[in-house]
Amino acid sequence: MLNERTIRVALAIAGGSPVRSRPFNPWPEYGKAEEDALLSVLHSRSWGGYHESVKQLETSFARYHDVPYAVACSNGTVALEVALRAVGVGPGDEVIVPPFTFVASASAVLLCNATPVFADIDANTFNLSVKAAEAAITPRTKAIVVVHFGGRPAEMDAFRALADRRGLKLVEDSAHAHGARWMGSPVGAWGDVATFSFQAFKLMTAGEGGIILSRSQHVAEACWAYCNQGRRRDGGWFDHFTLGTNYRLTAFQAAVLNAQLDRLAEQTRTRAANVAYLMKQLGGSSGLTLPPDDPRITQQPYYLLTFWYDAAAFAGLPRDLFIEAMQAEGIPVKPTYPHPLYRNPVFTNRSAAYGQLHLPVGERVCREGIWLGQTALLGDHSDIDDIVSAVQKVRQCAGDLAASRK
Repeated sequence: MLNERTIRVALAIAGGSPVRSRPFNPWPEYGKAEEDALLSVLHSRSWGGYHESVKQLETSFARYHDVPYAVACSNGTVALEVALRAVGVGPGDEVIVPPFTFVASASAVLLCNATPVFADIDANTFNLSVKAAEAAITPRTKAIVVVHFGGRPAEMDAFRALADRRGLKLVEDSAHAHGARWMGSPVGAWGDVATFSFQAFKLMTAGEGGIILSRSQHVAEACWAYCNQGRRRDGGWFDHFTLGTNYRLTAFQAAVLNAQLDRLAEQTRTRAANVAYLMKQLGGSSGLTLPPDDPRITQQPYYLLTFWYDAAAFAGLPRDLFIEAMQAEGIPVKPTYPHPLYRNPVFTNRSAAYGQLHLPVGERVCREGIWLGQTALLGDHSDIDDIVSAVQKVRQCAGDLAASRK
C-alpha cells in the first residue's frame, strides 16, 4: 500500500500531476456548413419559423427516422408537452414515466393537468422496466412515456405490444437518442408520437430546439396547430381553430440543425467505436460496468455512459471521492441525478404519495451511478487511453486516499 507521500505525488487530487491537462473534444462541432447556412438565412431576411430551412429539417429528420411526419418546435421540453396534448392526455389522466430521467419527462405531464405515475427502471438498461410499467397501469392510465436513456433504445417491441394490448398511447422521449435503432427500426418510429431535443449538449444542437415525430397525420397536424397558435396549415394567418401558442423553431436554428444532421452518422460511428475500445481496455474487473450489450440494439449513439460503480473494487473508496479524484486527473466524469424525480418538490408538494414512493433501482443508480458524456467519446484512442489510465491510477491509490479522508 502506498504511503501519504506517494499519494501526494501520484494523485492530482493530492497535488500530483494529472493524467490529462488538455480538454476533450470541443462541443458543439461546427464548420463551414453551419456558417454558410446561417448566412443564407440572414441574407434571406426571413428569420422566423416559416423559412424553408424549417421545412427541410422536418423532412430530413423524419426521413432519417423512417416516419412520414415531423413538427419542429422551440425545445425538447415543450415537444413533450405538445406530444402528450396531441395524443389526448388531459385532466384526470395518468401517465407512466420512469424516475431516472430529466424532469421534463414528467413535468410535461403536469403541464397537461395529468398525473405522472413513476415506475421503476431496469438495472440492466437504465430504461423503464416493461414489467414495472405494466404493474403501474390503472383504469386512469392514458399513456406511457418511454425514455431512451443515454441513447440506449428501450425495449420498444415489448412496449408497443403492451400499449396496444392495454389501449394506451405510447410516447417516446428520444432526447438522448437521435438515430438510435431497436431491432433495425429507428427510435421515434415505434410510438404514437416521439420527441427529440436539440439543447446545447444533445447529439444535434442549435443551442435549443426540439422536434416531434409521428406516423399519424392527425397527431402531427395537432402538434403543428398547437405550436402555431391554433392555426391550420391551409388556413389564414388570423384564423385560429384550436387553442395553441407559439412554440416555433427559428430559421437560424433550423439552418444549423440541417448541417448538424449531416454530421450525426459519422459522430455516431466514432462514439460507438470509442465505447467498444474503452470497455475492452477497462476489462471486466475494473469496478465500472455498463449495461450488457443487447443484439436487438442495432444502433446506439451513446449520448451518455452510465456506469455502475463498485466501491469494493476501489478499496471501499466512496463514489463521490472517486469522481473527485477522476476530475482532478482531467476526466469529466460526474455523479448521476442526486435523487429520483419523485423526490423533487415539484412532485412531493403536490402529493404526499410521491414522498412515500420507493423504487429501488432508480434510487440505487442515483447513489452508485457515474456519468461520462458524449463529448469525451468523440476523439481518438489516445483520449480513451487517458480515461483508462486515470481509472487505473485512482484504483492503485484508492485505499490510501480513502483512509486519508476519514
